[in-house]
Amino acid sequence: MEITLLQIDVIFGDPDQNYRHIEQVFKKADLRPEQLVILPELWDTGYDLTRLPQIADENGVRAQKFLAHLAKKYQVYLIGGSVVRQNTATFFNTTYVYDPDGMKIGSYDKVHLFRLMKEDQFLSAGNKTLLFDIHDFHIACDICYDLRFPEWFRKQASMQANLFVVPAQWPIQRLDAWKKLLQARAIENQAYVIGVNRVGSDPENQFAGHSLVVDPLGKVIKELGESEEIGKVMIFSDEITASRKEIPVFSDRRPELY
Repeated sequence: MEITLLQIDVIFGDPDQNYRHIEQVFKKADLRPEQLVILPELWDTGYDLTRLPQIADENGVRAQKFLAHLAKKYQVYLIGGSVVRQNTATFFNTTYVYDPDGMKIGSYDKVHLFRLMKEDQFLSAGNKTLLFDIHDFHIACDICYDLRFPEWFRKQASMQANLFVVPAQWPIQRLDAWKKLLQARAIENQAYVIGVNRVGSDPENQFAGHSLVVDPLGKVIKELGESEEIGKVMIFSDEITASRKEIPVFSDRRPELY
């Protein structure tokens, strides 16, 4: 399966400009039908959390219509990073996924809220996984801080996930952790892991970029830089099968002990 990573900057607290920017990025991305396209976390608002009542997407209506249109227009599978979804007085960090016909495959609300960026003060946590099939891959969606919870990834792997997708707004001072955690999640679950991070800055943070694609052995097969960039890579399901056959981690687990 061919993957396209859309590593972009996000304009703080300005959904209209961010929507226009993504349209322009799609126009120049040279997309082909049936590939998987991935956006970063909170591409609509950034971390302008104090103004969510004014700028959040009510029931995710705008984002869903927009992402469905892009998926259908370019005939691609689209993991739409994440947006801030407003549900009455409650806000969620939500991923939407679409198929090439513009039909919604599912959605995921970020489960682990990041206190250092005050998510716990303004957002509500989700409580369900999202897993779905594209071609030969069983895909799990996670968001940014979820990456630090190996038990969450192992739960999804036990549900047959073999490709993890992680949209993020990961700050540059923790770039080393970003890379190592993506590789660790790939090695321990013998799965592909794709992290799509934003670039640029907001009033309080500088973001790292360095979107990564990691294979089931933990090898980085694609790494972007620290500016806006469109990255493309092919991944192969038989590499998952081979890695799991060589070291049968899942057969050798002793869950009765832990």
